[in-house]
Amino acid sequence: MASKSIRLYDTLTQAKKPFVPLVPNVVRMYVCGPTVYHNLHLGNFRSFVVFDTLARFLESRGFRVLMVQNFTDIDDKMIARAKELQVSVPELAERYIAQYGRDAKALGMSEPYASPRATEHIDEILALIGELLQKGMAYPLEGDVYFRVSAFPGYGKLSHQAPEDRLAGARIEVDERKEDPADFVLWKSSRAGEPSWPSPWGPGRPGWHVECSAMARSYLGPTLDIHAGGQDLVFPHHENEIAQSEGATEQPLARYWLHTAMLTMDGAKMSKSQGNIVPLSELVGRYRSQAIRLFLLSAHYRTPLAFREELLDASEAALTRIENCLGRLRHLVPHAAQDATGDQSYLEHLEHAERAFDEALSDDLNTAQAQAVLFDVVREANSLLDVDSAQRVISHADRFLRRGLELLGITLEDDAQALGEEIERLIEQREAARRSRNFEEADRIRDKLRTKGIVLEDTPQGIRWYRA
Repeated sequence: MASKSIRLYDTLTQAKKPFVPLVPNVVRMYVCGPTVYHNLHLGNFRSFVVFDTLARFLESRGFRVLMVQNFTDIDDKMIARAKELQVSVPELAERYIAQYGRDAKALGMSEPYASPRATEHIDEILALIGELLQKGMAYPLEGDVYFRVSAFPGYGKLSHQAPEDRLAGARIEVDERKEDPADFVLWKSSRAGEPSWPSPWGPGRPGWHVECSAMARSYLGPTLDIHAGGQDLVFPHHENEIAQSEGATEQPLARYWLHTAMLTMDGAKMSKSQGNIVPLSELVGRYRSQAIRLFLLSAHYRTPLAFREELLDASEAALTRIENCLGRLRHLVPHAAQDATGDQSYLEHLEHAERAFDEALSDDLNTAQAQAVLFDVVREANSLLDVDSAQRVISHADRFLRRGLELLGITLEDDAQALGEEIERLIEQREAARRSRNFEEADRIRDKLRTKGIVLEDTPQGIRWYRA
């Protein structure tokens, strides 16, 4: 059953609204995906990670989430980049879609319901353009087709911009032939040597905006529950999607519009045009991917997030604190009391933390507050839980932390179990060496573990290990 307690901020109405999908228990969600002409940078992935987390949370509440995230695999940037690298546009697309897949997997992102490519949906795009022409909302022009903005009275309702402000900074092509400078292209006639598809108006390719409208309708129907993307897509991309989709169907395109604020670097938006990008592939070699994801969720998604390496260092340290706490809890469970007095207050603290964590994510996906709850539980668990605590309380803390990490998409390293088994074997070998008074071998094993960032600690219950 849909929970009325979930509230999401809707860019269109500029207010938080209770989340109620069009069809009970089903969420139709479209996330604008990447244009695959280059390696993606950390700023690109902020949006993708945020909405992957939203999908996880909604699923935890019992919704079936149909999340579609597209690939734009044909546009001017694709053509220019392919020429630069002296490869075909399809080859370029394959290269960077594959890289995106590796990056997404590293960040723990779930597979979407569908990952359509624009070039695979030319028929749907042509059909949508035909509908708009039939309604007088578009016009052909020497092989091109343009959307007639004046034919859609609601134009500008998403960006809340006055007409005179709409052209500033927008990706609008200059073409003196257009009826109005704000009119945007639906179909572009092809030049020699460029990829093209046949159409009633001559060979060409789709415009950027119409691709998403056609793919969203094809997979999810005329009205989405959630349409999402980065803040930079509000205008003109999402504004144009509304105009062409609602112009054709006369139905709302989306019930909720969600947008992430920018990742900044040195006070400017991280972008290729600014020349201040940090490719994800570079960071993965220096930081654990889970720490990178933790960083991307460390601020509320509608708040700009500044990239600084010390913040990534802090996320790495925070992840280590959580892992060490879980390791300590795992070590305590076999030795803890079956029951113990004095644990009721901490049990109540855990129950309050569970409510606070859920409330944070229910309140417009406040991942920053949710992280704060997790860190508070870690701090309290480290200071209050020991072998005199009840097993049920220690296990409860362990379950809560693991569930919280799972909802944030923060999984322990894929080889965590294998790593633990390897370390336990080395510890056993070290103990055997000590019993046989082979202290040189025992020291060698201890030093080997230290090079892996593992510290051994002698406790009354035996040796436990944790990350340095």
